[in-house]
Amino acid sequence: MNELTPIKKEIVTVLEQMKEKSLITEANLAKKVRENAKISGKNKAGICLKDLEVCIEYLAENNQLQLALHLNSANDILIKKEETWKLLESDAKKRRQSSEKSISVLTNGDLRQKNSGGKGLKKHSDRKKMAYRNIEDAE
Repeated sequence: MNELTPIKKEIVTVLEQMKEKSLITEANLAKKVRENAKISGKNKAGICLKDLEVCIEYLAENNQLQLALHLNSANDILIKKEETWKLLESDAKKRRQSSEKSISVLTNGDLRQKNSGGKGLKKHSDRKKMAYRNIEDAE
């Protein structure tokens, strides 16, 4: 998994864990990714189609796990176990990508914030003290 980004590695791991299921919804996949990666927040976030396509192709080439992507009428991604792996058709892909502009998706940045603990809140009391020079020492 050297060529995969951290979020793609998480997606691949979850897909391998859920390989017994014949149908995986985007919501269930995203929930499991958040749980495994211990991402707090972004509870409604989905999975980016581009990331998922790379993961489906990776699994098909390396682990013999054949998954096909489908899109429902609400532009939610459905992942089904099938004989051969398959990505979305061009019009379904365009529909999904245009809907992704208005939804939140999980990114590598979410994993980085989790690892670093995220950005802490800066309080006014955290200001650095100004170092005053002693005037007598300057002479």
